[in-house]
Amino acid sequence: MKKKVLKWIMIGIPLLLVLFMAFIVGSSYFEHRELIGQEKEEYPAPGTLVETDGGDALHVYAEGEGAPTLVFMSGLGTSSPVYDFKPLYDELSDDYRIVVIERAGYGWSDITSSPRDTDTVLEETRAALEVSGEEPPYVLFPHSMAGLEAIYWAHQHPEEIEAIVGLDPLVPDYHTQKGETPSTSLVIDFLMNTGLVRRDPEVFNESFPAMKKGLLSEDDAEIARTIFYRRIQTENMKNEIDALSDNAQTVSDLGKPDVPFHVFIADENEDEYWSESLASYALETGGESYILKAEHYIHLDEPGLISEKCRTLIEASED
Repeated sequence: MKKKVLKWIMIGIPLLLVLFMAFIVGSSYFEHRELIGQEKEEYPAPGTLVETDGGDALHVYAEGEGAPTLVFMSGLGTSSPVYDFKPLYDELSDDYRIVVIERAGYGWSDITSSPRDTDTVLEETRAALEVSGEEPPYVLFPHSMAGLEAIYWAHQHPEEIEAIVGLDPLVPDYHTQKGETPSTSLVIDFLMNTGLVRRDPEVFNESFPAMKKGLLSEDDAEIARTIFYRRIQTENMKNEIDALSDNAQTVSDLGKPDVPFHVFIADENEDEYWSESLASYALETGGESYILKAEHYIHLDEPGLISEKCRTLIEASED
C-alpha cells in the first residue's frame, strides 16, 4: 500500500507542477494579448500609417520644417525607432524636416510577410514616404544595418539623395569580409510571445538603449515600453537576418555610391576592421569620418556633437 501511495506521489507532483506552469504561461499569454489591444488604443501611432500594396501599414513619423529632409533609418532589432532616434532628431527638428521611417515589424508598423531583400525594403520605404507627403531631396541617417539600404538607395535613386550620414552604420565591405550574422533566441521568442517578459520591468530598462541611458521622459518611456513588448524578434527582423548576406553582396557589387557617405564611428567597438572599413568607405565617397567616444547606439551618446557636425555636413552638401 505504501509503495502505491509513493508511486502516485511521484507521478502526481511532477504532473501538478506541469499543470501549474501551463496555467501560469497560459494566463500570461491571454493577459499579454489583452494588454496589447489596450495599449494600441491608448497609445496610437503618433505619425502617419501608410498602407502598402499588400494592405499592411508602415509608420512614418515626421516633425519640423526646412530642407533637406532628414530620414532616420533604424538598425536591426530596434523595437521603437521613433524613441530610439528622439535624442538626436530633437536637436535637429528646429532647422530641418525630420522623418523616422519604421520598417515592417518595427514600432507601430505591421508585422508582414513581405521579403526583406534590398529592393523590397527600399521600395516600401520610398512608397511610404511619398504617400505620407514627404519629398526629396533627402539626407539619410542610417544606423547599423540600415547602412546597406541607404547605400542601395543612393545607387538606385541618386537624384533623391544629397548625402548619407551613417551612425556607426554597416557597410557592405565589412560584411563581405567578416561574414558575421546575428543570431536569434528561442528563449526570447518564448518570453515575448507569452508575455512573461512583462513580469520583469528591468528587461526593458536594460535592453532599450535610450531607456538604459536615461534619455526618455516618463511618458515616452511608458509608450516605448509597450512597443518593446510586441516588437522584439519579429518575423520581419528574423527575415532581415536571413537576407543579410545576400543584401550585403548585392550592395557590394554596385560599388561606391556617387554621394558623400559621412560616418560617425563608435570607438567602443572592439573590432578594428569595423572602424577601418567605415573610415575607408567614407574617404572613397568624398565623405568625412569621425570617431567618437561612444557605444554602437552612437546617436544616444553624442546627440549634441553629432547634430552640430551634421549641420556643417548638410550645408556642404548643398554647395
